[in-house]
Amino acid sequence: MKIALIQQHATKDKTANVARGLAALETAARNGAQLACFAELAFEWFYPQRPAEVGFRELAEPLDGPTVKAFQQKARELGMVVIINLYEREGHKTFDSSPVIDADGTLLGVTRMIHITEYPCFHEQGYYTPGDQGAPVFTTKVGKIGVAICYDRHFPEYMRALAVNGADLVIVPQAGAVDEWPEGLYEAEMRVSAFQNGYFTALCNRVGKEDCLDFAGESFVCGPDGEVLARGAKSADDIVYADLDLAATASSNARRLFLKHRRPELYAGWIEGGNKRRGE
Repeated sequence: MKIALIQQHATKDKTANVARGLAALETAARNGAQLACFAELAFEWFYPQRPAEVGFRELAEPLDGPTVKAFQQKARELGMVVIINLYEREGHKTFDSSPVIDADGTLLGVTRMIHITEYPCFHEQGYYTPGDQGAPVFTTKVGKIGVAICYDRHFPEYMRALAVNGADLVIVPQAGAVDEWPEGLYEAEMRVSAFQNGYFTALCNRVGKEDCLDFAGESFVCGPDGEVLARGAKSADDIVYADLDLAATASSNARRLFLKHRRPELYAGWIEGGNKRRGE
């Protein structure tokens, strides 16, 4: 199976951003991709660069809004599994969300980011409600797909939950800036997660200079042995392709050993005890 990671810049013109994304899907399909994914808030200016102001909820749209519908239609036309990311509104709540669309255009469901950060240029706690969908894994035409949205990838508990739930490929929509973390750490983190959990990881980053961030690009794919299989351009629009054999996860060290030898009956007690010692 060939996958495509579409890393693209975004302007404040959402309509143009969506059109660019739809055109990129057509390019990916011509190059044989059966699954394509996009970066975090791929079709929108990165709103959390600035603290949330009055009316911020109006920037979001529901899952049955025009963006999801446009990508459902394109997925259906191309026969491609598509994972996007957008600022979602449901009632009075807003989420950082990744709808998962099957190759027939069906919206299989949505992953919502659970862990919400707050530090300079990432004022996310003012925008996002913590996700309420758990760590779902979707059975698509091409295989079992999980999603870890940006900050969620830092939490081994979440990444392990995707493995336990059966993911063979984990898509990571990312908004990572130049010099945000030490050199090589994005990659090292995903390589270790792939190895420890026995699945492929595909981190798709955004690019472009915005208000106070310069997004780095360099999207990449890792195999269940922890090796990097493909890597994208730095600070430039790109489509990163990788050929994956999802059946290879069955023979990974994690599937043969680590996951079988887990002791989940112990872990809750360890964590609860640590929380009590810290007074949490």
